[in-house]
Amino acid sequence: MEVKQNNDEKHGSFEAFIDGRRAGMMTYTWAGEERFIIDHTEVEEAYNGKGVGKEMLLAAVAFARKNGKKIIPLCPFAKASFQKSEELQDVLVN
Repeated sequence: MEVKQNNDEKHGSFEAFIDGRRAGMMTYTWAGEERFIIDHTEVEEAYNGKGVGKEMLLAAVAFARKNGKKIIPLCPFAKASFQKSEELQDVLVN
């Protein structure tokens, strides 16, 4: 699986690809310069249960850590994933 990031001044996304086909997308909106809001996660039906959402979330966390950013998870999937995984919570807005 490959996850590609698209980013501009206001919005961005992490797109997951399996064998060259888009498997899912996680979108975010910048909330100032230091944090971004994960607002939507979708996985194509054919790829449900294959860890696509988790891979996109891990890419978002890696991006936040590398760039000193914080995440506000509004999307239900992202919010639940952060609650389940203490090792990811260092990037959450306090």
